[in-house]
Amino acid sequence: MSIIKIDMAKAKEMHKQRIRWAREPKLIELDADFNKALEKGSDTTEIASKKQALRDAPADSAIGSATTEAELKAQWNTTLLGDSPYK
Repeated sequence: MSIIKIDMAKAKEMHKQRIRWAREPKLIELDADFNKALEKGSDTTEIASKKQALRDAPADSAIGSATTEAELKAQWNTTLLGDSPYK
């Protein structure tokens, strides 16, 4: 039994910040893809959806409902954000 207590409010904020760091280069890349698609007159719907999903990631309801450190770590969306920082 561990006597160390996790401050879940702080852990959730740190988790959200990790998401923001992980999504930053992905948003930059998608912005470039979006501009290229606009220049070509291509459909930008899929790119816009990916960008919105990245913007919405820190507000995921699973973050707010996590009650343990393990639940919070499990919430990391590797499909959207890439490898988890919790290894």
